[in-house]
Amino acid sequence: MTFPPVFDGLTSPPHLRRLPALAIPLLAFLAFVAAGLVGLYRYVDSYWLYRGFPPPHDPAYVTQAGSFQTLYVRSQAVGGRRQRVVVYLPPGYASSAPQRYPVLYLLHGFPGDPEGFVRTIRVGVVEDALLAKHRLKPTILVMPMGSTGVFTDKEWANGVHPGNAWETFLARDVVRAVDRRYRTIATGAARGLAGLSEGGYASLNIGLHHPGEFRVLESWSGYQQADDVKSVFGGRPSLLARNSPLVTLRPAARTLRSDGAFIWFYTGSKDSLRHENRLFAAELDRLRVAHLFFVVEGGHTWALWRRNAWQALAVASAHLAHG
Repeated sequence: MTFPPVFDGLTSPPHLRRLPALAIPLLAFLAFVAAGLVGLYRYVDSYWLYRGFPPPHDPAYVTQAGSFQTLYVRSQAVGGRRQRVVVYLPPGYASSAPQRYPVLYLLHGFPGDPEGFVRTIRVGVVEDALLAKHRLKPTILVMPMGSTGVFTDKEWANGVHPGNAWETFLARDVVRAVDRRYRTIATGAARGLAGLSEGGYASLNIGLHHPGEFRVLESWSGYQQADDVKSVFGGRPSLLARNSPLVTLRPAARTLRSDGAFIWFYTGSKDSLRHENRLFAAELDRLRVAHLFFVVEGGHTWALWRRNAWQALAVASAHLAHG
């Protein structure tokens, strides 16, 4: 008869003595998987932050850099919320008192937030480089958060529900807060609105609702007919019409002409919104409103907006009043 081995507690059973040999490759495999997951997380996180582009940094020929600040604007128009606003101050701002500056407001698309302009479009790098090349005059850039979240669509519009007046938040409360806090030229001649995608639509929409308050309107791959977002416009034809630049251009045209406004916009050759843009350009021609419209190669992409940001900032600066 064979008896099972007796263990005295001082030595390990045979099956347990085999574990260290198995544990080494197992631990190595787990470490490999963990490293892969960390790498994947870092890649996804970096891609979300920079949309596949390298982190922004000034080129070597830039000797003076601007700086970013963040302020919070409380607005009853959006239910008393404190909304984040990112501000770029051009090089020399701190030491240039009493110089005053024009302001270009940059409106993000959907989904989106102000960081898209900072990390992907690289507006700070673009302005620093253009200033170093003497192709731009110093301009304050203001990037508000125009929604309750990155994936919440508000269209930058005054919606049907209480506490959803995002146009008022921007045109009244953000502008007032920026003029109070910074050395701005507090007139419409020194203010511009620009934006990408939904933000481009919003720049035109808000600018046409407030003629005389913004001299430059820029739309980067935007649209000119309100998107029928039920949570914003409630499906109301009158509200959709009031928020469609193709409709509201005509009543604003006289003021735009008298105030010397300039509308600059483009669309991609493969962008499904290009037809609306061409219709809007034709209407601007008919109403004799100063503008420049062009089509660039590409679709509705970050690469396209990043590539054309240099021209967008230079054009805005050239048409805004400077101190």
